[in-house]
Amino acid sequence: MKVSICHCRACQRRSGSAFGVAVFYEAGQVTAAGNHKAFLRWGESGKKLEFRFCPCCGSTVYWLPEFRPNLVAIALGCFEDPSGIEPTQSVYDAMQLPWVSLCLRSEGSH
Repeated sequence: MKVSICHCRACQRRSGSAFGVAVFYEAGQVTAAGNHKAFLRWGESGKKLEFRFCPCCGSTVYWLPEFRPNLVAIALGCFEDPSGIEPTQSVYDAMQLPWVSLCLRSEGSH
């Protein structure tokens, strides 16, 4: 499991916040059940990202990053208790909003 903060504008817009937070798992560790809506976009990397949303509330549940086809990214806010899940990396830091200040405990920033 890897937990990443993304400061790209697309994640800011998608999350409605200053950044998005993804918890990455190996695809074989994740089983999705129930209905979902899908949205496809191209990321800052130029690779596709396929987002899956709850059709009832519109929340981002998970996404499939083309740049890491063996991984599934789950939105941190979807966990019942996310308090014990801490980010280990930060990406697209050049797009970080100037008032955001983070202290990552391991692996550092990119």
